[in-house]
Amino acid sequence: MSTLAEQTASARREPPKVSPLNDPRVRGIISQVALLAFVLFLVWGAASNAYENLRAQNIASGFGFLDNQANFALSQALIPYAETDSYGRAFVAGLLNTLLVAAIGIVLASILGVLIGLARLSSNLVVRTLATWYVEVIRNLPLVLQLMFWYTAVLQPLPNPRDSISLFGGEVFLNNRGVTLPKPLFHEGAIWIAGAVLLALAIGFALSRWSKARQMATGQTFPAGLATLGLLVALPVAAFYALGQPISLEHPQLGRFNLTGGLRIIPEFIALLLGLVFYTAGFIAEIVRAGIQAVHRGQSEAAAAVGLRPGLTTRLVVMPQALRVIIPPLTSQFLNLTKNSTLAVAIGYPDLFLVAGTINNQTGQAIEVIAMIMLTYLTLSLATSGFMNWYNQRVALVER
Repeated sequence: MSTLAEQTASARREPPKVSPLNDPRVRGIISQVALLAFVLFLVWGAASNAYENLRAQNIASGFGFLDNQANFALSQALIPYAETDSYGRAFVAGLLNTLLVAAIGIVLASILGVLIGLARLSSNLVVRTLATWYVEVIRNLPLVLQLMFWYTAVLQPLPNPRDSISLFGGEVFLNNRGVTLPKPLFHEGAIWIAGAVLLALAIGFALSRWSKARQMATGQTFPAGLATLGLLVALPVAAFYALGQPISLEHPQLGRFNLTGGLRIIPEFIALLLGLVFYTAGFIAEIVRAGIQAVHRGQSEAAAAVGLRPGLTTRLVVMPQALRVIIPPLTSQFLNLTKNSTLAVAIGYPDLFLVAGTINNQTGQAIEVIAMIMLTYLTLSLATSGFMNWYNQRVALVER
């Protein structure tokens, strides 16, 4: 028989048996597998239910319907489009309309938001008060209400085409059907003017890089922005005349009952753009104000001590440091503007959402159409976020 000391030593040599369920890693793997199985079960159930419902209604699944004739018109299309074209082409036309209003809206809302954000910090009481009222009013009114205001209260009461308001010496006409502008006509060789613009941008980018490196090395500045602006004007103008003026203008003509010629911008587009720009600018203004206030006041005082004017202090000292605070929430506002464009359905602008809804109503392919909408907006959001994240890394302050 073993003694008590031997039993105690044996117990010390043999570690106690531990159940695998007591291992945190094992429990984590089991819980993740269980969750994955549950999600797959839900997906399988939803897919089976959708399949049975489609079969009961004799609706064929798949995307073959995109080749069928659309049989509906669009009030605006950036590509040639007619009612006899396919659903796929109609979807692309709606997507381009969405991209157009989103791209222009992001640029204009950013400019207006920065100006209002700076006005919120102005030492002038009147400017600061007006900017504050703008932000408080615009941000607290529903966007769809603002769209209806621009469309029904501002644009619709305008006169009929025969009584159009003439602006800029008869070059621009304003009526309840929109704004009519001179239409550019591109002839042979016009593509080279676009090449001149790209060349000016490339040279401007190189000048900016060289100017920054020169300033870091010597402290001397170079007006790269003004030089780039000059190139953007000089090179295309030189190419325009060297190629024999390959771009001409078709001027609108006011007839007895209607306008002929020119480029017409429909009121739905104008109302949607104005609503998105003014609404989003209110949020961007607060982001800019908060970003500037996040920069320590000592930075401005140091800049003033070395003789920098207030404008240069804001542009060269404050804003570069404020960008690291501004860009992340600004990205969200860009995404919101793009997604808020779906409210165009309230005023009849043929954006992606409205066109896809029409396709769904005519074909009954709800699953396929909704999947296309989701994938498109997801792609736009990820592309915008990716670009803004890249830009955020470019402007981030590097600690030494």
